[in-house]
Amino acid sequence: MGAQLRVYRQKIKSAQTTKKITRAMELISASRIAKAQQRVAASTPYSRAVTRAVSAVATFSNIDHPLTTEPERIERAAVVIFTSDRGLAGAFSSNVLREAEQLSALLREQGKDVVYYLVGRKAVGFFNFRRRTATQQWIGGTDLPQFDTAKEIADAVVAAFNTPASEGGVDEIHMVYNRFVSMIAQVPEVVRLLPLEVVEGVEAPSDSEVFPLYEFEPDVNKVLDALLPVYIESRIFNAMLQSAASEHAARQKAMKSATDNADKLIKNYTRLSNAARQAEITQQISEIVGGADALATSDED
Repeated sequence: MGAQLRVYRQKIKSAQTTKKITRAMELISASRIAKAQQRVAASTPYSRAVTRAVSAVATFSNIDHPLTTEPERIERAAVVIFTSDRGLAGAFSSNVLREAEQLSALLREQGKDVVYYLVGRKAVGFFNFRRRTATQQWIGGTDLPQFDTAKEIADAVVAAFNTPASEGGVDEIHMVYNRFVSMIAQVPEVVRLLPLEVVEGVEAPSDSEVFPLYEFEPDVNKVLDALLPVYIESRIFNAMLQSAASEHAARQKAMKSATDNADKLIKNYTRLSNAARQAEITQQISEIVGGADALATSDED
């Protein structure tokens, strides 16, 4: 009984230590979510405005531009995957990787080769474990994204897009990331960045309306050349911010669940420890009573 009691007490102590760690991580994530949400809220309107501007110019300018024109045949597609650098965030990274795998399978069914650009140690570890190659990867700072990293990613994918597929380039670019919906829900999102295929937030005029007229200085091509890199950078940076906010929310939820589980373990082991201690006391009393009875019997003899 004494050995069993020591085991229960050791497990209680271990659960209490784990609870302190998970509780601290929960509080850290909770303190960072507010700032991450503010950054997402500040970035999203600008990203949408740039997307509308590029979409409107591409739609109403009547000009073919390499970044807005659908190629006749798409041979190779790039997939940019945004995960986290650290674990203990539930299914945050695995959901994105699962969505990326489904997207890759769909692209391959369409006869396209797929190349990958990885953001976050979890994506890099996933590919390394399966001995799969990636064109380029970025690690560090996923919980606090910097615009310089977004610009570096944008420069890499745009350079690949501007390179012919026969020379190792790509014909379209997709990105997969977790979109922050609420503290409870973070939804994996798939977005095709290039070629630009829809006018986001801008409806085409009806037959009775006149299309808007645009004047470009110096010309449409140069305007699009200037706008599209800004569009790519803003969309990638917004995806990084969305992913960071989702990561903090997922980690807080996971650590809250771990803390609750530690509480349950402590209660269960405390109950078992009390039962073992009571059994030990009962056994000791029984031994004392048995010994006293034996002494009394011997005295009578």
